[in-house]
Amino acid sequence: MQNKLRIIGGAWRSRNITFSDAPGLRPTPARVRETLFNWLHYDIAGKTCLDLYAGSGALGFEAASRGAKSVVLVESNAQVCLSLKNNVAMLSAQQISIAQTEVSRFLAATAQGFDVVFIDPPFTKDLVPTTCLTLENNGWLNPHAKIYIETERSLTLSGLPANWQVLKHKTAGEVAYQLFERG
Repeated sequence: MQNKLRIIGGAWRSRNITFSDAPGLRPTPARVRETLFNWLHYDIAGKTCLDLYAGSGALGFEAASRGAKSVVLVESNAQVCLSLKNNVAMLSAQQISIAQTEVSRFLAATAQGFDVVFIDPPFTKDLVPTTCLTLENNGWLNPHAKIYIETERSLTLSGLPANWQVLKHKTAGEVAYQLFERG
């Protein structure tokens, strides 16, 4: 089954992207994306972005639409990656690349620095602390990088790098989302 979501801002505003059904895939709701990109208003254009656990690609496509220099989508599900590739082709999104692999495997490779990182893993898998520590400890983050984390509302985040400072946080329904800055 194909699902659709609308890009809410930037060059591709009002364009639809499609995504496949997959276990644990739940695109970031439009109102949460709108809030997030209001928070990041001055931190996207010309920046390098990494969308871990990309799923529908909503966050990465939104960043690219708003002028990100480059976006890497990391997703392990082959069918979901096919949808991502089709959306890249449909939008002629040359600034977006797709890494079809597990996030842990991707982050074990040679690091490159990113300005903005989106972390929205499947709920109830407890992937956030390890992912965050790997990003920090293995050189994936540029100085003052912004890190967005989306989790189930009931989850208490702990074990994050000590030099990350919370800039913004909100909840919407069963989702909690926070924006951090690397100090």
